[in-house]
Amino acid sequence: MEDHSFLTQMMSYLRSTCKYYTGYPKDLGPSRVIHFTSEREFVKLLHEGYPMVVAFTIRGNYTRHLDKVLEEAAAEFYPHVKFMRVECPKYPGFCITRQKNEYPFIEMFHSPEQAANQGRVADPSITKYNVKVLPFNYDVSAYGFREFFKRHGIRASDPK
Repeated sequence: MEDHSFLTQMMSYLRSTCKYYTGYPKDLGPSRVIHFTSEREFVKLLHEGYPMVVAFTIRGNYTRHLDKVLEEAAAEFYPHVKFMRVECPKYPGFCITRQKNEYPFIEMFHSPEQAANQGRVADPSITKYNVKVLPFNYDVSAYGFREFFKRHGIRASDPK
């Protein structure tokens, strides 16, 4: 009996203190992952100036795991980083432009500086902007996203 209670206490302690444990269900609140609906909405979100992590997915077992990881990371990095999920069978044109053969994959779109006021603008209704696309090749977890942001100098949280 004592071994069982000690084991239970130890697991409870680990679940409450370990930041990187992803197997235990957590209450993350409402979903912070944005579902892709159109390229117009995507460009509008890019204009907000936040880095955007985009997961290009298809249906499968790995995608279910990826959805849970995206939910957790989106809750952790909200509002400094936006997370978006694109279902490629629904929006093949948008996914084909990425020129990838293997799904799912993740890319980060980051506009380090808005280029709207640089140079001469022929039409005032046209907005120019720079977007840097970084392939995500780290561990697919909240910890992996944190390290990725740190490596590329992206502010993903409030300074403490």
